[in-house]
Amino acid sequence: MSFRGCLFWLVVVVLGGLARPARAQTFDPRSAVPPDSLRATLEVLPQSPDSLRQRFDQERLIKRLQAYSRRKTIAGRAVSALFNFTRRQEEQAGIDAVLLDRQFDRHNFKIVRRINIRTLDAFGYNISDSTRVPRTVIEKAGNALHIKTSRSRIRQVLLFRPGQPLEPQALAESERLLRQTPEILDARVLVNERTTTRDSVDIEVLTKDVFSITAGYELGSATAGLITLGDDNFLGQGHQFSNAYRYGRGLSTDNGEHPQQWSYDGSYTAPFRHFLYAQARYRDEYNYRSTGLSLTRDFYSPSTRYAGAINLNSYNQNVALVAPPAGEPYKYYPLRYTAQDVWVGRALHLRSYDLGYENPGRIIVAARAINTIYAETPRPDPSTGLAAPDFHNGMLVLGTVGYSVRRYYKDRYLFGFGRTEDVPTGTLISLTAGVEVNRVIPRRYLDLRIAAASFGVRTGYLYGAVDVGAYQKLDQSRDWEQGLVSTELTAFTKLYHFGNWQYRHFLTSKGTIGFDRRPGELLQGISNERGLRGFSPGQPILATSRFVVSYENTLFTPLSLLGFRLAGVVFADAAWVSDKPRGGSPFGSAPYMGLGMGLRFRNEFTALRTFQLLIGYYPRGLTAPNGVRMFETARETVTFTDFGLGAPGTGQYQ
Repeated sequence: MSFRGCLFWLVVVVLGGLARPARAQTFDPRSAVPPDSLRATLEVLPQSPDSLRQRFDQERLIKRLQAYSRRKTIAGRAVSALFNFTRRQEEQAGIDAVLLDRQFDRHNFKIVRRINIRTLDAFGYNISDSTRVPRTVIEKAGNALHIKTSRSRIRQVLLFRPGQPLEPQALAESERLLRQTPEILDARVLVNERTTTRDSVDIEVLTKDVFSITAGYELGSATAGLITLGDDNFLGQGHQFSNAYRYGRGLSTDNGEHPQQWSYDGSYTAPFRHFLYAQARYRDEYNYRSTGLSLTRDFYSPSTRYAGAINLNSYNQNVALVAPPAGEPYKYYPLRYTAQDVWVGRALHLRSYDLGYENPGRIIVAARAINTIYAETPRPDPSTGLAAPDFHNGMLVLGTVGYSVRRYYKDRYLFGFGRTEDVPTGTLISLTAGVEVNRVIPRRYLDLRIAAASFGVRTGYLYGAVDVGAYQKLDQSRDWEQGLVSTELTAFTKLYHFGNWQYRHFLTSKGTIGFDRRPGELLQGISNERGLRGFSPGQPILATSRFVVSYENTLFTPLSLLGFRLAGVVFADAAWVSDKPRGGSPFGSAPYMGLGMGLRFRNEFTALRTFQLLIGYYPRGLTAPNGVRMFETARETVTFTDFGLGAPGTGQYQ
């Protein structure tokens, strides 16, 4: 059992040891001693009421645990070390759903004179309380291992420079962008009002780091597991590297095959000025290997005017054209190719009729060219009766015209425990058209995408998107092929309160439905992020269409365990798949399902902020005879999709 599993059972034993049979009213010795007037608050327990006539009171339970933690016994010291009963003021009151702060708009277009940057270590500091400093040995030791983010890296993210006019919303947008970088937990970008003049400003930037080094081990069985190692802020420069090695995957068949039992996925990313990012990546798993290099700059902010990227990728796959009869091995054919990808985009600002404020709408135009060169394609023996797939060298040229509106709101208790989080909303409509030039049959491509999201502190969040795309042959048949319909739905309710406990309901859905796909084109299963969390089938699930629905209820507790905040999780996942060779509706067979519950631990000060210990039940597809599996995962509840238009492209069939 891993260290995290042992920690979970330790908590269960401690809580079980604290449980006692119900008793009638008893004498509390502390009630006979006058309390300390400096601490005569709710910390002093009142006379215990009759427990036989009282309902369960979670506040009363917490206070008893708090009182137990003050004992000088070994058990009392253990409870004091495990749980943090300090009430956080930001949790007592909710936060209004407001747009990014405009309190500094009166300083627009003033000259930026000086920028003072101060970075805080990951442990012991509070960005809202300057008196907080590291006190414990653990906090000091963690900071000793951590390299603070350099000021040069902070300057890369800021949207203003000394000697230049301060653009509208540059302060709020810079603060949001700092919070979104993986190496920064929270940030404040403020104007120093004491030194501000009529034509110039001094700006104060305060950031708090996360502990960026991540390492983990997930034990699947005695001969299987997952090892991860990464750093989101290598040497304090914002460089990121990640490595994930999985061994003993348990892939097996009853027809004499010997699948690769390990997989590796790794990448290294380096940031530069003007939001340029360079990345190298490598992936190796059963019947799939890929490498890639890229240099990208996205529409990172509504104020961004230009974006683009250069990508070089190489793929080496073995594909099965058809499923074999029962008991016979799969017949795989090689598919090897490279792709060079270049795109550039321009955002056109619309006229604003509100003096002093920009119109949030943008018209975005972009162009892209993808050159694909096949080194080897499947060539089945004519005796099999299988037709060779239509893979040919060619160039795909795409153009996109879209309309985008981006707004950001603030809320709490989405992924973090009380930390302010940015919620993207808006509208996106885009039309992509292009032509694929090759030596056999030229094709045109058409794609339409529509997405919208709304948010309210009393109504919750709702995001929906539909993407429809397909190729059309430019010959006499004019047939459509490689069609794809992608759907996405994300919703969560408002934050409900139950005393000092809080909870939300989350609902997500993703559909990837193929139509007239080529032989050998398959989706990459229904495990983890692509479908059922914790699902580990005994053999690969081949699918040409997939539809997934996930429900989750998250209960945020006021408890803290070794610096990790604690939440309870209940989930239900369902995935419908179709294995028809050319795609189609996935609803023709019974779904794969997963039901479960567990605990989520989150530490806002580390790069690996969330991990979960869950127990899941899977009625079909799991190798375990009873369908029950205990597992650990870092999967987030939901992920936000921004409304900035990216590179023109075809639908993601994966």
